[in-house]
Amino acid sequence: MYRLAFKHFIRSRAVYIALVLFLATGIVSILIGRSFQEKQQASADAVTRLQKEQIERNVTYVNDQFGLLTYYLRFAFIDKPDPVAALAIGQRDFNASIQYLTIRGLEGQRYDTGLYNPYNQLAGNLDLSFLILFLFPLLIIAFCFNALSQEKEQGTWPMVKVQSPWPLTFILQKLSIRLVVVLALLFVLLILAAFIAGIPVNERLLAFTAISVLYILFWFAVCFVVIALRKSSSVNALVLLGAWVSICLLVPAAINNYLTARYPVKEAFSTFLKQRDGYHNKWDQPADSTMNAFFRHYPQFREYRWKSEKFNYMWYYAMQQAGDDEAAAGSSAMFEKLRLRQASASVAAFFFPPMHAQLQFTDVAGTGLSQHLQFLDSTAVFHEDKKLHFYPKIFGDSAVAGEDWAKHVPAYFRPENPVRWAALVTPFVLYIIVLAAAGVFLFNRKPAN
Repeated sequence: MYRLAFKHFIRSRAVYIALVLFLATGIVSILIGRSFQEKQQASADAVTRLQKEQIERNVTYVNDQFGLLTYYLRFAFIDKPDPVAALAIGQRDFNASIQYLTIRGLEGQRYDTGLYNPYNQLAGNLDLSFLILFLFPLLIIAFCFNALSQEKEQGTWPMVKVQSPWPLTFILQKLSIRLVVVLALLFVLLILAAFIAGIPVNERLLAFTAISVLYILFWFAVCFVVIALRKSSSVNALVLLGAWVSICLLVPAAINNYLTARYPVKEAFSTFLKQRDGYHNKWDQPADSTMNAFFRHYPQFREYRWKSEKFNYMWYYAMQQAGDDEAAAGSSAMFEKLRLRQASASVAAFFFPPMHAQLQFTDVAGTGLSQHLQFLDSTAVFHEDKKLHFYPKIFGDSAVAGEDWAKHVPAYFRPENPVRWAALVTPFVLYIIVLAAAGVFLFNRKPAN
């Protein structure tokens, strides 16, 4: 009986066309993800070559002034994406994944990013996570909305009730056939992604798969609840499409607007101004005040002598540090608000599985806001390490030839991004259980007609 029902469903021309269309769209999304990976790797390779070349060139032409040399030298700090990022690009297409910094003021550098077509940013990327989040629910709705109503409208439901003592079992059987087909499509796409995009089978890919499966089960549970109301096919379709629009589009947009208004990041512009003013104003202020502020920040450099009557690089880099110091409060406030936004979004997502799935996809892939904030924090540490390495050489007027320039190669960011299985799974499981129980209750409560 189950085998015949499966063959009857899968041989439908509409089902066949839908599966081919989704398979083709999925392959396109995987190719887009692979292209993203290749661009990221090409950028990392290019900046590696560029850093080596510009160090060699500048050391050749500026070989007697360490302070002047480090004014020009740039050092790369790279956030290399995890291979799973090909499936969930997230914010990686506009958040900088490479910081190419001098040892001058940090705040004027670490927010630099590339220029992108705004229309592409508006549309987003058709990666596999987008397909799963927004298009798979429509496929599930198309497969399931008339699972019961079609039987009633075609007059076969009375026969089903006669042949089956448990009509609910018959409906669950039809839904399970559709579930098997959708999951088979998902696994085919994931296998293709592993081969096409070169994604290793590891914990992150398993987590991505778990999110996808649970999200699909959630939408089947939603369909089951609507089917259990025993309405007509047209009513079921309207209700399910309304649910899709509400929880996939309207609710996330409303939450995003609320969080943007609740935590406005006004410090973004003021931080930039304070950093610029903090540096430029020092040209018109007494050098002693600038140096005293610098020595309060770095007391270990008090032993170095400097001359106030003429330009010197110790005073120049002290001015650069003054700009960062004056912008520090605004920068800290901005980061705190962004973290509050992320934390609030995670709490809100607990109550809306599509939003939760989206955040979990980007968390697992390391393409969301939380990892980008970690990257920016680590950029500050990287920048500080470079300063502390070169300051003694600049202030002590060391020989440029005495530095081992070959060791100055791009550094890579190592994120702290473990897969949090409990946070990933719990909301989905709770919603699936609640919706399944509600569906059984509604189906059994309604008269069997």
